[in-house]
Amino acid sequence: MKTKEKTLLIIKPDALQRNLLGEIIHRFERKGLKIVGLKMIQLEDVLLNSHYAHHKDKPFFESLKKFMKSSPVVVLVLEGLEAVKVVRQICGATCGREADIGTIRGDFSMSTQTNIVHASDSLETAEMEIKRFFKEDELFEYQKIDFPYLYSEDEIN
Repeated sequence: MKTKEKTLLIIKPDALQRNLLGEIIHRFERKGLKIVGLKMIQLEDVLLNSHYAHHKDKPFFESLKKFMKSSPVVVLVLEGLEAVKVVRQICGATCGREADIGTIRGDFSMSTQTNIVHASDSLETAEMEIKRFFKEDELFEYQKIDFPYLYSEDEIN
């Protein structure tokens, strides 16, 4: 039996400015992932310094923070079997020019920084990022009626 995972997705300022929010969320819903958390926020330096700490010594760090503060973002927690891997596949390669057509970045991005979405890269990272952006009471447990039609019995039992 595979276990359900939760992962974080950030829909970045470029996606909001280009009116892609609905299209992006639709792709994850259509795949069968369950939204268990969703909100729009304005990012600030403290949160960005924590989230992008692994980039703090890179030359693009300040421009990345400026970009991420240029507009609100939408953060989601998505749930499903192997959700981390599935969400990253839907997003595509980090650089939009290299991402496969049919992925979010492959269809809507030409950049590495302004690449529409951020997705957690591992289960461990997802757990940390979810805690960074969501309080426990902002995440929901609920049963979706399509669950038995998304997975076979041997996958969920």
